[in-house]
Amino acid sequence: MAFDTASLKFNSNGLIPAIAQDANSGEVLMMAWMNADSISKTLESGQVTYWSRSRQEYWVKGATSGNTQTLVDLRIDCDRDCLLIEVKQEGPACHTGRRTCFFTAVRNGNEVEIVTVAEDSEAP
Repeated sequence: MAFDTASLKFNSNGLIPAIAQDANSGEVLMMAWMNADSISKTLESGQVTYWSRSRQEYWVKGATSGNTQTLVDLRIDCDRDCLLIEVKQEGPACHTGRRTCFFTAVRNGNEVEIVTVAEDSEAP
């Protein structure tokens, strides 16, 4: 069966959330937005392409930083309103230099803690 982006449920801006996950470790790396064209570009090139809401342009992950995401698998959730992008991540995924964008934890209901892993030890 051929994939058609028309079957997806995009928001009113024509966007759908995409969660990037390390294909080997299962670690959640980041969340970004995609539109129908960025999904097509990703599937055609194998390099994950997002839609930048702030710049209003396509954003190939790692094009300027070198921290690329190569597509391994693209999955659609059961409601068809969110994507899971399994990737081979080169370098950190977060613009802060950390491996993942999810490095701030809320503990005990209200305490914020920065969570670090070995790969993040040199991050700011």
